Amino acid sequence: MAAPPNFEEGQSTYRPPSFNGQYYRWWKTRMHDFIMTEDSELWDIIYDGPFILMKTIREPEVIIPKSRKEYSDAERRAIEKKFRAKKIFVCGIGPYEYNKISTCQSTKDIWEALQIAQEGITQVKQSKIDMLTTEYELFRMKDDESIQDIHTRFTFIINELHFLGEIIPRNKLVREIHSVLPGSWESKVNSITEVKDLQKLTIDELIGNLKTYEMKKKKDHERREPKREKNLVLKTDNNESSGEDADIA
Repeated sequence: MAAPPNFEEGQSTYRPPSFNGQYYRWWKTRMHDFIMTEDSELWDIIYDGPFILMKTIREPEVIIPKSRKEYSDAERRAIEKKFRAKKIFVCGIGPYEYNKISTCQSTKDIWEALQIAQEGITQVKQSKIDMLTTEYELFRMKDDESIQDIHTRFTFIINELHFLGEIIPRNKLVREIHSVLPGSWESKVNSITEVKDLQKLTIDELIGNLKTYEMKKKKDHERREPKREKNLVLKTDNNESSGEDADIA
């Protein structure tokens, strides 16, 4: 699940996270958490849907909506919560996205409308899962990538799959990263396999281990490079001296 760069709006704990049409899953998770910390009953209103206060009259017996004047204090508070939940949504949605949900009567309608618009119907959702699954299966480390780079790319893919309901076991994720490292990492891959239990190893532990090895490789390269350059200079000087001697002769 990628987070938007320089996303200033919504960073305050007092304001709902703002959605402008991008990074929906990132916003969705943060909006859920914001509402839960504000009042968990507000999320019940969103999840369970709207309610209408009713009363029963007789002769003949009929159930009809109550008028506002008939609300009890507890019922008024319940109605206030319903509108409070809707206010949080409206304050967290930009003008363009608001046009898509402006006709929705309840927060449940708003939540579901955004979800369908951003995540698609079942067929679209399955197409996204298939595409991401292919990316996961073909995932490889590129020549110019660092361990942090592949971790970022890999995390994005598995997070997207997670939010679409496809959960990949932890030990399988560890083995996948372990297997995509190029031949130049073979000695490190073998040492991890010998020392660590891949069934218990977490991704963070594996990445930390690989980053440490990567830094060591970089330092070793930096130490060897000055010696290499010095040897090249000496070789060049010797060749020039040999040439001068030959000219004199």
